[in-house]
Amino acid sequence: MKDVYTLEDLVSRAHLDSGADQPARIAVLGHPVTHSLSPQLHQPALDATSAGMRYIRLEVEPGNIRTALQKLRELDFVGVNVTVPHKFEALDTCTEIDANARALGAINTILFDGDDTLGFNTDGPGFVRAIHEDFLVDVKDLRIMIIGAGGGAGQAIATQCALEGCQRLILVNRSLGKIQPFSKRLAPYFSSEQLEGPGDRLRILPLDSPELSSESDHIDLIVNATSVGLKRTDPSPLPGSCLQPHHLVYDTIYNPPQTRLLQDASNHGARTANGLSLLLHQGALAFELWFPGTNPLKTMRSALRSAIS
Repeated sequence: MKDVYTLEDLVSRAHLDSGADQPARIAVLGHPVTHSLSPQLHQPALDATSAGMRYIRLEVEPGNIRTALQKLRELDFVGVNVTVPHKFEALDTCTEIDANARALGAINTILFDGDDTLGFNTDGPGFVRAIHEDFLVDVKDLRIMIIGAGGGAGQAIATQCALEGCQRLILVNRSLGKIQPFSKRLAPYFSSEQLEGPGDRLRILPLDSPELSSESDHIDLIVNATSVGLKRTDPSPLPGSCLQPHHLVYDTIYNPPQTRLLQDASNHGARTANGLSLLLHQGALAFELWFPGTNPLKTMRSALRSAIS
């Protein structure tokens, strides 16, 4: 068995399962995918339900998603998780797309159902559950700033915040050109009969904006959806002047568990949490899509604690 498989390993069921006790029938697709904790999260849940199958990592280069999914279907896979950078590309391969995934504009979970390829996105709902678990508050009641709103994770989280009806949303990105069309799609969610217009409740700012610090005065939750922090030598994606004691700061990165952003936020007296809770809840929601009627959360939580200890 391998830690990471490639398209070349999908030539046959015999080749893919050589040396394994159980057939591989669920995978996570990414590039790179070596770092993914998804197998440690899902395999114990599969074992607990006596599913009799393996969960594997599959390295897929951009442009090869359609080929990969076709091979997986031919090998009788139940479904897959989709991680960066494939969440947008995979959307175009699906024959049916869940309403939530369509609103988010990206997918992270696929279910093979007969001749159909069903696409879902559990990132947004998983984020809502994660924030409630970590901070005991609801997304709908918060004023939120998202750093890296132009990426797949950032757009999924931002759209979910809009769907939840959050009080205010500030989208921050290195390039405004990438989020201007996106913000227009979200604007209708922030129209109301109140005196303030969508422009007051929804704003976009470049990462180097001098207004970033003053805007943070009116924010409850700051979310890092960039990859800045994956390396231990990375700086914080946000200036320290933007961090205050009243803030809740959530970093979608979970490895390392304490990024520079979270360290700086803690030093400023803010409450912090990392992306493990998002990984947990989006994973449990995906598992329930593949295996309706199951409740894998307790098993997955225990498995995740063991994986990071």
